[in-house]
Order: sequence, then structure tokens, then C-alpha cells
Amino acid sequence: MQWRVKPVLPVSKLIAAVAVAVLALAFAGRDPVRWVLAGVLVLALLVWALRDLLRPVRLAADAEGVTVVTGFLGRRRLTWGQIERVRVDRRSHRGLRSEYLELDAGDAIFLFSANDLGELPDDVATALADLRVAS
Repeated sequence: MQWRVKPVLPVSKLIAAVAVAVLALAFAGRDPVRWVLAGVLVLALLVWALRDLLRPVRLAADAEGVTVVTGFLGRRRLTWGQIERVRVDRRSHRGLRSEYLELDAGDAIFLFSANDLGELPDDVATALADLRVAS
């Protein structure tokens, strides 16, 4: 089983990079600070979108364990024995609600949002629990 980034996310990031570049052309004038800030923002958005395009699968699971994306392009394989807990972390702050799938591997905790997984964290947690029991 695999869970991947929603396809709309890298496209949105690329559109945002183009929008920042257009706004810089329209409003930066001869101010070098605005050009540098716009350039840094465009570059950051492009790198962020590139990560989504190069490593769209954030979480994969099979009978032996799971593989998670770490850092920019790294991967880490965890056996079911290494995973201490799988849960959905729900938080509410200032009227905004967030849910994350949390994989606790003892020495590391991996968090995945619905945007990272392409599905609701509850559904992924249920699928992982079923897969873990079956193994």
C-alpha cells in the first residue's frame, strides 16, 4: 500500500512561484531588496514543488513494515517491531483544526498530514492497523 502527495499540491506551488515572479515584475521596480526577496521565495517554492514531484510517495506499507520519506529525498525503512505506536494526533488552535498521522518509532516520530497522504489520517491509521495485525 502506498500513500502519496495530492497531485494538486506541486501544481499549486508552481503556480504560486509564477505568481510571485509576475508580482515582482509588476511591483519590484529597481529595488534590489524586493528582487532578492522575490527570488528567494520563487526558489523556495520551486524546491518545495520539486520534492513533491521527485518523492510523491510519503508512506508505503507492506507485511514487513513501512517506508517513510525523511528529509528532502531520503527514505527510512521501519519494521513493525520498530514502530511503537500509530495514532492520529488532533489539535485545535484558534479555530483551526489539524490532524496528523503519527508514527512513533522510538528514536523518531514521523508526522503525515492529509495532504502528505492523499487520504484522511484516520483512514490510513486503520489501514496500517489492519496490515500490522495481518502480518
